[in-house]
Amino acid sequence: MAISQDIEAKILRYYHVEKWRVGTISRHLNVHHCTIERVLAETGVPKEKLIKQSKITPYIPFILDTFNKHPTLTARRLYDMVRERGYIGGADHFRHVMTLYRPKRVAEAYLRLRTLPGEQAQVDWGHFGYITTGKAKRPLMAFVMVLSFSRKIFLHFYLNQRLENFLRGHEAAFNYFNGITRVILYDNLKSAVLERCGDAIRFNPKLLEFAAHYKYEPRPVAVARGNEKGRVERAIRYIRDNFFAARVWRDIDDLNAQAISWCDDCASNRPCPEQLTSSVGDVFKQEISSLLTLPANPFVTNERVEVHVGKTPYVRFDLNDYSVPHTYVHRVLIVNASIDTVIILFGADVIAKHKRSYDKGAQIEQESHIQDLVATKRNAREHRGKNRLVHAIPESQKVLQLAAERNFNMGHIVMRLLQLMDDYGVTEMTAAVNEAIVKQAPHPNSVRFILEKRRQDRNQLPLINLDLPKDKRARELSVTPHKLTDYDQLYTQESTHE
Repeated sequence: MAISQDIEAKILRYYHVEKWRVGTISRHLNVHHCTIERVLAETGVPKEKLIKQSKITPYIPFILDTFNKHPTLTARRLYDMVRERGYIGGADHFRHVMTLYRPKRVAEAYLRLRTLPGEQAQVDWGHFGYITTGKAKRPLMAFVMVLSFSRKIFLHFYLNQRLENFLRGHEAAFNYFNGITRVILYDNLKSAVLERCGDAIRFNPKLLEFAAHYKYEPRPVAVARGNEKGRVERAIRYIRDNFFAARVWRDIDDLNAQAISWCDDCASNRPCPEQLTSSVGDVFKQEISSLLTLPANPFVTNERVEVHVGKTPYVRFDLNDYSVPHTYVHRVLIVNASIDTVIILFGADVIAKHKRSYDKGAQIEQESHIQDLVATKRNAREHRGKNRLVHAIPESQKVLQLAAERNFNMGHIVMRLLQLMDDYGVTEMTAAVNEAIVKQAPHPNSVRFILEKRRQDRNQLPLINLDLPKDKRARELSVTPHKLTDYDQLYTQESTHE
């Protein structure tokens, strides 16, 4: 328990001057004897004088020897070890005695680290929760680089912390600062350090190649030495409190646009810790001339992986399927992916190019790939329609199963359900399909009736489908409506006649 300085002074006076015993002081001051023993031990009274001859006395040498070898060993574990050697005392008294004999931890002092302009930057990832993209739940990771001299911050968010995004973050930071520091400090990240045994370090070879391209030295901090990269850790804490907290954003692109604006404004206008009379932005202007210049050509940071095409013309990459020409089934292809584009190669030839999706289980298709397959394979259209329907509305599989049990024409059923999905949308169609399953009514007419009933309940007008000719000229025909003033004249003439 905590006691006042007045009580502590009385304890020391009664013990050293009046020669009172610990028990007498405890009864007189109404303070627990453990607290009195702690105060006396902290002021240099030998521990042996405070511990009476008791059941624990024979085990004191063993306890001291164990503490010398394992100073952080818990009292509970040491109590179990002593009990195995014959100690029969209680755990509470044992824990109290251990507070007197445990070696006091000496706080380590650190030097204040200073760097020259353009000499060093520090890099780390910050985890900012998760975001949902379609069916995928992806981590929101913040790449943070801080210039050690000016404390200028660069911030960019990614949906994972893979090596490719790690390198992309470096490139974006170099372009933002318009230069490179001579040394970049890293924590012991897998993106930077694959293995470490003391001072023996095996760097990620891709990072070494990247560092050689930009001509800087990658340097990992020592193990358990967080103070060596305290600038970037404080920057991440600053980002959590001053940028990310209570922030509203639409998507990751909007979040990154706000992050750059914040780096230019709020983060740059804060006082520089090394020069409190100047802002970070002003000190950064002094540091720019000391940065290394950027090379003429950027480093290629695309993800490059081998993929195998199965019996369907799709390749799986990052949880999603991307279409390829059907002539490449059962082949090994190469995916070369940037942050927003997926390029599929056969040898050196580009056979497909798609916009990258961060969903899960999505099918990203190029219409020509599917059309070529439909034209080549008999009955492919029906299978394609069923696959599209089930992929968009998984519940429709049960409707098709019920329809098959009643010997309905499956091609007609699929075609009608696809038409209803295109007319009413996936959300409305999903609700109608679920209701049709409950009512055991798998026919498209039943589904259409449910859709119309839902629109009527919302006081919406029924949909009207226009059956236009297939001729492109008729579909794109521009019709000029009559002037309403002509009808006004007819009404005027009719009124005059009456």
